[in-house]
Amino acid sequence: MKKTRRNHGAPFKAQVALAAIKSDKTLAELAEHFRVHPTQITEWKQQLLARAADVFGGSNPTAEMPDLKTLHAKIGQLALENDFLEGALTKAGLLSARR
Repeated sequence: MKKTRRNHGAPFKAQVALAAIKSDKTLAELAEHFRVHPTQITEWKQQLLARAADVFGGSNPTAEMPDLKTLHAKIGQLALENDFLEGALTKAGLLSARR
C-alpha cells in the first residue's frame, strides 16, 4: 500500500519546530509523536531559526515589486538601440540581411 503525501500547514510546522528547539524530547520521540520523519523536523527547525529575526523586523525576505513603467521604458530603449545597431552593422556589411 502506497502512502499518500501529506501537506502540513504552517501552524503545525511551527509547533513541531518549536518542540524541536525546546529539546525536551529526542528527535526520534518527536518524530513518533508528530508522525513525521526526523529529517523533516530538522528542516523545519532550521527554517524557523533562519527566519526568526524577521519576526522582530529583521531582514525583509520579500523583494519589492519593480516599477513596471521604468522596466517598460528600459525595454523600449534597448529595442531602439538594438534596431540602430542592427541597421549600422547591416550597412557596414558586418551583418547579413537574413539571420
